[in-house]
Amino acid sequence: MVTKYPDGVFDYKVLVTGGYHFVDKTMMIKDVCDSYGKVILYTRPRRFGKSINLSMLDYFFNIRYRGAPDLFGE
Repeated sequence: MVTKYPDGVFDYKVLVTGGYHFVDKTMMIKDVCDSYGKVILYTRPRRFGKSINLSMLDYFFNIRYRGAPDLFGE
């Protein structure tokens, strides 16, 4: 079996359904829901998954993806 790493993949759905290896950061959704500020700032160096995390939040909260395959199941 060939190990696939998500080099250049910035879409959470492609990452999950494409069989890529990645660090699961879905618990970040709870941190976002529990925060009380108007603005949340996540600063990370290059290549630390900022775009993937934003894509994950988009798929979780956006009504446009209602009825789409569940990307957050077990």
